[in-house]
Amino acid sequence: MQEQKIKLQRKIKKLEMELKEIGPIMRGSIVELKMKCGNKKCKCNKDKKYKHPAKYFSANINKKTKLIYLGDKRIDLAKKYNDNYLKLWDIINQMTETNMELLKFI
Repeated sequence: MQEQKIKLQRKIKKLEMELKEIGPIMRGSIVELKMKCGNKKCKCNKDKKYKHPAKYFSANINKKTKLIYLGDKRIDLAKKYNDNYLKLWDIINQMTETNMELLKFI
């Protein structure tokens, strides 16, 4: 029983170290919206089916959807921040499960 407790405590310490390594986080999604530009000579004004693809980061903040244009240069960074958010949630879930087991020893 004591060995199990020590094992769980070590797991918590490991997860705490992983938490320290997580960088910037953003909760949301990378989305692609299709839209027309304003150029009258552009294909999007001549062809009704064609629209320009544009990448945005979307997040629900205070019950409102917020969008930020990413363009090509910010997509990788936004993905990294979102991946960090997913890692954070994974660690939180593991810590919750482990701490629930540890509570049994108190």
